[in-house]
Amino acid sequence: MSSSRRHINRGFLVVLSSVALSQAQGPQIGNCPVFPADHIWNTPIDTLPVAANSSTYINTIGAGIGLHPDFGSGTWDGAPIGIPFITVPGTQTKYPATFTYADESDPGPYAIPMSAPIEGGSTSTGDRHAIAVDTDNCILYELYSAYPEGASWSAGSGAIFDLKGYALRPATWTSADAAGLPIFPGLVRYDEIAAGEISHALRFTVPQTEKAYVWPARHYASSLTGAQYPPMGTRFRLKASFDVSPYPAEVQVILRALQKYGMMIADNGSAWYISGAPDARWNNDNLHQIGGVLGSSFEVVDVSSLMIDPNSGQAHQPGGPTPPVVTQVVVTPSSATVLTSAQQKFSANQTVTWAVNGVAGGNSQVGLIDSTGLYTAPATVPNPATVTVQATSAGTPGSTGNAAITIQAPAPPPPPPVPAPTIASITPNPLRVGSFTLTINGTGFQSGAVVKFNGAALKTSFLSASKLQATGSTAKTGSLPVQVTNPDGQTSATYKVTSEVSRRSR
Repeated sequence: MSSSRRHINRGFLVVLSSVALSQAQGPQIGNCPVFPADHIWNTPIDTLPVAANSSTYINTIGAGIGLHPDFGSGTWDGAPIGIPFITVPGTQTKYPATFTYADESDPGPYAIPMSAPIEGGSTSTGDRHAIAVDTDNCILYELYSAYPEGASWSAGSGAIFDLKGYALRPATWTSADAAGLPIFPGLVRYDEIAAGEISHALRFTVPQTEKAYVWPARHYASSLTGAQYPPMGTRFRLKASFDVSPYPAEVQVILRALQKYGMMIADNGSAWYISGAPDARWNNDNLHQIGGVLGSSFEVVDVSSLMIDPNSGQAHQPGGPTPPVVTQVVVTPSSATVLTSAQQKFSANQTVTWAVNGVAGGNSQVGLIDSTGLYTAPATVPNPATVTVQATSAGTPGSTGNAAITIQAPAPPPPPPVPAPTIASITPNPLRVGSFTLTINGTGFQSGAVVKFNGAALKTSFLSASKLQATGSTAKTGSLPVQVTNPDGQTSATYKVTSEVSRRSR
């Protein structure tokens, strides 16, 4: 999704602060953490072993292709270079949003101002990410393919993250990024350069990925199944042996972060494109030197040993104490179909708190769930009709389990049964042999009904629900049967008429 860009050369003197961010604290934005310090985004991976498939992935992406900073100062094609974001207060107006991928998007509303910067500019046809961080409540709002519509947003997909927590997207859900990851925590921000340290992993793109994802990613965006393709979420690091000293000071900060925290595949795009936020303080000449760092200078690391819970971003810290064994939250039933206004009881294998579509206790639009797990469907079918019940462990807040609920409207009541036709009288009766016209009186006749005389269908005219007319001829005498059959297949009881020879013919 990223496009190749040529950075404009500008000269900026970068003055690096001697004060580094505290590793124990983790990255910050305003007064908020950008996830806890022991979140997987903020966990060092420099001591983890190299993955067995490392060289295969490196060669697939391009061992001879240089790293590319997809951010900088100035503009390219009239727009700032990089993925912009904006900070907002807790009083920021929240706007509703509609989504192309509504079934995998948080319904909102989103505290992203209508005037928020959009990746690529207001006329962009690219990814058009729009990102806002509420620095009072520590909530991250992200939209993909975002278009302001006056007092609402239209977007491809959207996600909302609690920056103080560990919750991941529901399994298989996208976010504003293809891997189902948040975007903001993986951006290179100039303030971090000025502070002298980036204490988190970076976001980057590759041309092709496998139809798979690995923790902490939650979504794939590929149909490729070959083992040579890396899954979404795969973590890479710059080799410890790589000498960063020849590079400009601000570039060294980025390279040291890549050695200590690495970078995660977040999307399909150009090879080795790392993401950052645009800033007038970037020196594009210095950033351009990152291109000398080739793909062959990286290696893939296996972060599975850091995972405490597959549904949580909390990570075991290398060298730290062994984390407690966490029992995965299992919700029963895992899926259900519930009629509007009806109820469904859910249970979990441990003490949990309940939410619907990320809203604690739910709401009238997606349904309500109480502390016992009793879910009450909304009065009308929501759009989309499938909602997610989420159970979060009370003992381990980052551990969650989910159940999918499809809301359906009750089936309309069946129509009342249609009575069978009845014959009350037939004239003339008796009738004379030869040609005749019968008038059949009764009830329940339908247009298209057919009169049968002695088993043979007559030419029948529908006059009303209580009267038919039929013409035919007969040479038989005696008591002969007459029936009416409606188009729905229902047939009347047999009615007898008498056929006799005309007296004049005797």
